[in-house]
Amino acid sequence: MDRVILHCDLNCFYASVELLSHPDLRDIPTAVCGDPASRHGIILAKNEPAKRCGVQTAETIWQARKKCPGLVLLPSHHALYREYSKRVNAIYEQYTDLVEPFGIDESWLDVTGSLHLFGGDARALADALRERMKQELGLTLSVGVSFNKVFAKLGSDYKKPDATTVISRENWQEIVWPLPVGDLLYVGAAARRLLHQYGVDTIGQLAACRPEMLETLMGKMGVQLYEYANGLDHDAVRSRYEAEPVKSVGNGTTFPQNLTTRIQVQSGIAMLADSVATRLRRCGLYAGGIQVTVRDPEFHDRSRQKQLTSPTRLIRDLTGEAMALTETLWHPPAPVRALTVTAIHLVDEADAYEQVDLFGVSSGPKKEKQERLEAAMDRIRGKYGTDAITFGAAHPEKEEAPLP
Repeated sequence: MDRVILHCDLNCFYASVELLSHPDLRDIPTAVCGDPASRHGIILAKNEPAKRCGVQTAETIWQARKKCPGLVLLPSHHALYREYSKRVNAIYEQYTDLVEPFGIDESWLDVTGSLHLFGGDARALADALRERMKQELGLTLSVGVSFNKVFAKLGSDYKKPDATTVISRENWQEIVWPLPVGDLLYVGAAARRLLHQYGVDTIGQLAACRPEMLETLMGKMGVQLYEYANGLDHDAVRSRYEAEPVKSVGNGTTFPQNLTTRIQVQSGIAMLADSVATRLRRCGLYAGGIQVTVRDPEFHDRSRQKQLTSPTRLIRDLTGEAMALTETLWHPPAPVRALTVTAIHLVDEADAYEQVDLFGVSSGPKKEKQERLEAAMDRIRGKYGTDAITFGAAHPEKEEAPLP
């Protein structure tokens, strides 16, 4: 028997929550943005009138106002969004225990085992959910109904706002295959450009490719996308209370002013590595690899990653490896707007080991001592606050001389 899966996507979520307190702005182009003073001045969400003006999520405020001079800007309130997200998912859980959030404003619901309790009609259930969300929370939903998660998400994207789309065994090829390949889950800009070089611009063209060719081009992801395009996704909907395996641990920040010197960049890397190391210890994990992303003032991102010779979660190690990667991407005095440091290829404590060199010399005792030291830092921060103690590299005593 086919599964019955809903993908529920809250329309213009941040903006919709803000407009609950500003009903007079519903018909006026309005956007929620980050704080321009702290250089987080990008559009986080927009309402339908702003969308019709061409305003896009993640573009800068000046770009948005160029398209829409009368755009009203509202500050973001993330704690409020999290509260509404909890309330929305609590409603979903009245229909099934299999509710898997996908970000703060989207969730999959597997109602295969409970649909008969609500009339047995999946479209009618989706419509009832949309109406209930409007009545109880003042928010609108787009809902996709299908036999797998990927097509359910395509359905919620297919018609917006406040709509239900059913993608069934009978109509899925007619609906799905003409769509742009970029509409498929996990097909980002880079994958879209790569596939375009081989004449693949629609999901149907992707479905017609040989899986061996896609694997050669894209590795395991190519095979996965082939299965998605052909309706072969069997991924289960997990309960939101079921812990998801941690695949990476990262932290990034936009700096108040551009960084232009090596010591400034190293301080930024050390601060981020400190945060990543702390989270790794909290999760009982070690980094087997490291990835760095550097963003310039024009919002161009460049990334590099590498495998580490031995797993680690030490601030010193992560800082050194991340800085070495950064120096392959950036040279002073080129300005840096933002940095991200991510621990990848994670392993748990039982699998973390160090390769002993040919002469039997190991830094194990030193690393154990450093781990105890950093664990002590965690305890101090837990008692007195995150600023109570910091890693020295994050606070250099002197600035390097400017380049001639």
